[in-house]
Amino acid sequence: MSAQEIYDINEIKKILPHRFPFLLVDRILEIGENRCVGLKNFTANEPFSQKYFGGIYPMQGVLQGEAMAQVAAFLLLARVAQPGDLAYFASIDRVRFRRPALPGDQLRIEVTVDKLRARAGRFIGRSFIDGKISCEARFTCMMAPKEEN
Repeated sequence: MSAQEIYDINEIKKILPHRFPFLLVDRILEIGENRCVGLKNFTANEPFSQKYFGGIYPMQGVLQGEAMAQVAAFLLLARVAQPGDLAYFASIDRVRFRRPALPGDQLRIEVTVDKLRARAGRFIGRSFIDGKISCEARFTCMMAPKEEN
């Protein structure tokens, strides 16, 4: 994998198990040894957009955190997973919501590895809107084999 390899939504769906309405990554722009960059295009048609805050339809901050975790999961699953593994959001801390994402905004999600073990990773994530930080957090993702029914 090159550091500039781009993945579209169809390729992302081959790696991440998330689906509508909870797949929060539209494109992977960059993936390297310790870094992954993804995009989320936010529209007024999102199912989680609810009218509040005086008629504004923001993407809830917790979903920005989830989008960062999905980019980190993509990095884990693309780099170190075994066939059938799933990545789980294990913890989050030091979360700061700096600005709301509004319809028409594009989140640029940058995730870097803080620490990587065989089956888990600790990450630092930041999302940006128009070059300004909208959310930042530290979080952990863990891998586990897919359970068969």
